[in-house]
Amino acid sequence: MIEWIEILEILAIILAGMSIMLFLGVLIKFARQALKGVPHINRQPIPTPKKKVKKEITQMSNDKRTSEGVTFNDIFMFMIAVPLVLLWVGFAGFVIHSGLNDSSVLDQIEGYTTLIAILGGPALLIIKDALDVWKQEQAEKTAFYKVKAQAVIDYNDHAQKQAQMIEAKAQEQEHKMETKK
Repeated sequence: MIEWIEILEILAIILAGMSIMLFLGVLIKFARQALKGVPHINRQPIPTPKKKVKKEITQMSNDKRTSEGVTFNDIFMFMIAVPLVLLWVGFAGFVIHSGLNDSSVLDQIEGYTTLIAILGGPALLIIKDALDVWKQEQAEKTAFYKVKAQAVIDYNDHAQKQAQMIEAKAQEQEHKMETKK
């Protein structure tokens, strides 16, 4: 039977491997962005300045629309925060599961709860910050929709006033035409 220490070691090795793969992915992305403007020997000759300027403007506008770039916070979240939260949740679940199936775990529960608490402090702060960011995004969406709804209301109000003004002018013109006859 595999002991809990062996399971934790396996989990730590898996998380370390995932972190290394993620780090390499981010490193490759940075390298591609850094080398994007560097000319290579096998590339076609440089086009005339007019074409180059137009191509750069198009490429810059496409880049701004499609990606914002990778920041330090993104790297921090994926290399430290996400594995920490997953480890905390996984270990807590493992302790609960083991405690239900094995009475010897309950004899050493103080050590387990201490470890869960040590991992849980930073993990809870990370989760709280993630929820705060989510709340902020929701508040921004709500504010956007309020502004959009107000714009629609204002547009409809102005359209109605304009239609009433056009009708009043038409009636006024019709009245002038009738009085001239």
